[in-house]
Amino acid sequence: MSANSSSQQPKRPLTLLQKSLNQRVAVRLKSEIEYKGVMSNVDSYMNLILINAEEYLGSDLLANYGKVVIRGNNVLFIRLIKDF
Repeated sequence: MSANSSSQQPKRPLTLLQKSLNQRVAVRLKSEIEYKGVMSNVDSYMNLILINAEEYLGSDLLANYGKVVIRGNNVLFIRLIKDF
């Protein structure tokens, strides 16, 4: 094991999300629906609040919302969108 790998601490998903507030994210639900928007809040259950959210099914835009609340137990994955 190299010195670099032993000095790096593992990243915790919740900590990374909390540090990424006010950034654009994509949230895929277990139902295949995906939301893209600016994450304004996240809690310890990974419940999310997105503002300026867009709802997608595949590549089809279904709706635009001012704000959505997503319950954490419906989330399949969360992807940070860097190019915003």
